[in-house]
Amino acid sequence: MAERLVTLVTGASAGIGEMLAREAARRGHALVLTARREDRLRALADELGGDVIAADLTDRQGPAHLAATLAERGLSVDVLINNAGLGQRGQVSSIALDRQLAQIDVNIRALTELTVRLMPAMVARRRGGILNVASTAAFQPGPNMAVYYATKAYVLSFSEALHEELLPHGVKVSALCPGPTHSEFAAHADMDRSELFKRFAGDAAAVAKHGLDGLERNRAVNVSGVMNNVMAASTRFSPRAVNRKLAGWLQRN
Repeated sequence: MAERLVTLVTGASAGIGEMLAREAARRGHALVLTARREDRLRALADELGGDVIAADLTDRQGPAHLAATLAERGLSVDVLINNAGLGQRGQVSSIALDRQLAQIDVNIRALTELTVRLMPAMVARRRGGILNVASTAAFQPGPNMAVYYATKAYVLSFSEALHEELLPHGVKVSALCPGPTHSEFAAHADMDRSELFKRFAGDAAAVAKHGLDGLERNRAVNVSGVMNNVMAASTRFSPRAVNRKLAGWLQRN
């Protein structure tokens, strides 16, 4: 019998993260679930099986705590799913500084640190996978959600570069780029009233399946949904001034 892959899902307590955990479980993976809300994680683990490690990735010690707990429990991660993310709609001048810095800490710093900490074991085994949840926001600047869009541009660029670096080592890397998706994230980020959400929001379960399919195929950039693919591709051909004005309009009420 083949050994079960151990898959760590960050931000697993709701939304796309929960659906990624469910999809990984459906594929026979052994789960390690992490997020801030331990009660939700335990309820999900009771249903799907797996380990629970509560961690706050807005805390700069969070990724180190998570990695140390994995080591203490003897858990070696085969698939890392960096799903945890923060966003906030509004102009830069209107959003509290700590909220903006928290987006950078979770979307960039924690994602990078967890990748760097867990990747060497995958390279040593010459197998494994890293799925970074980016966004269609990564393809253009986003007035009225500037920091979030910028962090997702980092995730996309970092993932593509890492994809090339790890190809010779048998480790897969994929950036999943969903568009707006029905989840708690939209409400927390005040996105659910934006034109973008009203017109284009998709299904979290479908995004999760698309993401794990893309990782298995080692697709460096994996945009979910036909309309999202069209929109992402169009940014390559339209002027940047048009892209940023359109993105800014879509993020307004």
